[in-house]
Amino acid sequence: MCHVQLRTLIFVAWVLGYVAFLLSIKRMWTGKHIRSPLVRSLFMSMVTEGEAGTADQPEWYRCCPDLMGESVRPLFVQSHMDTDTKAFLEQSQEKSGWLFTQLYHSLVSTVLSPMVSRTSINGFLGRGSMFVFSADQFQQLLRIGPDWEADRLLDLGAGDGGVTEVMGVHFKQVYVTEVSPPMKWHLQRRNYTLLGIDEWQHTGFQYDVISCLNLLDRCDDPLHLLRDIRSSLVPETGRLILAAVLPFQPYIEVGGKWERPKEHLKIAGKTWEEQVTNLCSEVFQRAGFELEAVTRLPYLCEGDMYNDYYVLDDAVFVLKASEDAGDSPQ
Repeated sequence: MCHVQLRTLIFVAWVLGYVAFLLSIKRMWTGKHIRSPLVRSLFMSMVTEGEAGTADQPEWYRCCPDLMGESVRPLFVQSHMDTDTKAFLEQSQEKSGWLFTQLYHSLVSTVLSPMVSRTSINGFLGRGSMFVFSADQFQQLLRIGPDWEADRLLDLGAGDGGVTEVMGVHFKQVYVTEVSPPMKWHLQRRNYTLLGIDEWQHTGFQYDVISCLNLLDRCDDPLHLLRDIRSSLVPETGRLILAAVLPFQPYIEVGGKWERPKEHLKIAGKTWEEQVTNLCSEVFQRAGFELEAVTRLPYLCEGDMYNDYYVLDDAVFVLKASEDAGDSPQ
């Protein structure tokens, strides 16, 4: 009996010490942007609670077209903060204030992180939703109206399906892929058709739009993925919408560990504009694509007890299969 009471006291003391540690870290947390490969699966830069409201938001969309290549410059689409983006930020700020919920999430993440991927932990906890673009921004990029409709959408690495929902209203059938078991459950609850990661290329039909959002830097063989996407699009009218975090820093997540991919794409350029140009001329052309449109958007993620939300720099491309494309030998 004494041993049980002692264990209980030790456990309670550990929990209280853990909570005190988290709260002290929150008070000490400073800096507008913090980057770390250990947390690359969710974020590379963090927006602090006091500064996030107004100071950095214009920078999220800013681009200097003069730094882009001549073929890319006229295809840049200027985006802006809109109602849907503001609503996501407000919701994230509200959730960040739920102290006991955030403490529970932090405790569970600490216990599970050595064994389970960050994506699966978020899926299990129902947190960490992402925001890539609003409905208006999606329509502007694809140059479609609110009533436009096509047959099939495929969203690769769909996560919890939040971004899929933005696109899915325009399609009669929505297909998704995901490797995380908890995220698969979220997608099935939304009634999306779940395909295996080695199945979507061999269904016997093609897709009007394939989305590959922030997946290229988490892929072991990105050029092979792009070529598979090209062959799976409806000829002539099919489009790929691809988002990539810049600066480009590829990794793959295995359990709770981060490793270099088998095929490491080296993207040249120091600025966002230079890396966008290099992606178009070196990577997309090699895979048989040409650019239709590109914009700069914030890649937003729900926050935690430390920050209201997290933000990365995204480049979002609309690509089509080029007529003279060659699948150049690797």
